[in-house]
Amino acid sequence: MNLIQEFKKFAMRGSVVDLAVGIIIGAAFSKIVTSFVNDVIMPPIGLLLGGVDFGSFAVTVKAATVNAPAVVIRYGAFINNIIDFLIVAFAIFMLIKAINSLKNKEEEKPVIVQKEEVVLLAEIRDLLKK
Repeated sequence: MNLIQEFKKFAMRGSVVDLAVGIIIGAAFSKIVTSFVNDVIMPPIGLLLGGVDFGSFAVTVKAATVNAPAVVIRYGAFINNIIDFLIVAFAIFMLIKAINSLKNKEEEKPVIVQKEEVVLLAEIRDLLKK
């Protein structure tokens, strides 16, 4: 088998394709969550804290000069990213929990109806033990 055929076989595996789809959907979901955090969650939190915008929180380590921009630690953006992560992690947790509950329902064993003979034999066995 030549290299191209091996690569084609590898790339078309179900798990590789599923992973690619997951990454693409995850990237799109990340954009949605980022917008949700920046545009929906953070403004009310900032309002509760007196009109503070977390994105603007920063510490200037070195002021800007003519030749170089300022060196700034933007910890407000870091706080936004932590909130993004927590929302994504919670959403994934809820999704996995829902999938697991569906799998558990599928895996439940059906009730086995015993034949009359088996029930009678079990009763005889129990009586003989006594």
